[in-house]
Amino acid sequence: MTTRNAPRPTLDQEAVRLHFRNALRYRTPAAMWAVIADVPVLLAELERALMLATEARTECANLLAACRASLAAGEDNEIDPLYLLRDEVAQHEPLVPEGLDDWGMQ
Repeated sequence: MTTRNAPRPTLDQEAVRLHFRNALRYRTPAAMWAVIADVPVLLAELERALMLATEARTECANLLAACRASLAAGEDNEIDPLYLLRDEVAQHEPLVPEGLDDWGMQ
């Protein structure tokens, strides 16, 4: 599943796959070193993906908590039950066209 605003990978996945296939097929030192050279890049991409997933989960959890608190406030007949939700949504910076590249990414 891809979305318009999904972060793009920072590595050339097809090149990594090609290096791996070549190492399996030819088993030459040069092919093996090409695969070994891909490991730090793959680890950096994995770390970046985990960081992005953690940020997304945290953001989702915070928004869900604000929604639940607003619903509870509404059931308690508070004056402004949407205050908590508005406060949480206000903390998220909107995407502005000037900050996006040609692909719609920051």
